Amino acid sequence: MRLLIINGPNLNLIGQRENEIYGNQSFEQYFDALKSRSSAELSYFQSNVEGELINELQKSDHDGIIFNAGGYTHTSVALRDCVKAIKVPVVEVHISNISAREEFRHTSLLSPVAVGCIFGFGLVSYELAIDFFLKK
Repeated sequence: MRLLIINGPNLNLIGQRENEIYGNQSFEQYFDALKSRSSAELSYFQSNVEGELINELQKSDHDGIIFNAGGYTHTSVALRDCVKAIKVPVVEVHISNISAREEFRHTSLLSPVAVGCIFGFGLVSYELAIDFFLKK
């Protein structure tokens, strides 16, 4: 099974910012460890640019996509339209519990078009999404 993890804006700063929310390990360190223990073939892409995220989603030929759109989750109609349009199933993930944060984070434009949503379990949220695809 080939899975693609896509992270959106500011997630390149995991391990450097708001450690109480995001932890102190970089995503690259986490991803390297995740690859070594997962039976899935994992790929990773991160961008702070909305159009680059759309391009990556559209060109994917993976079996599934695990997508943390960061702040774009709450604002991007373009990303919502893209996730709805592509054939590859997308699971929305978030490291933090977006329902327990600021009110503007409570609404996800992606949730209604994703096959599922996982949030609030720290970096383990990505592993739960992988498990979903492997058991699906």
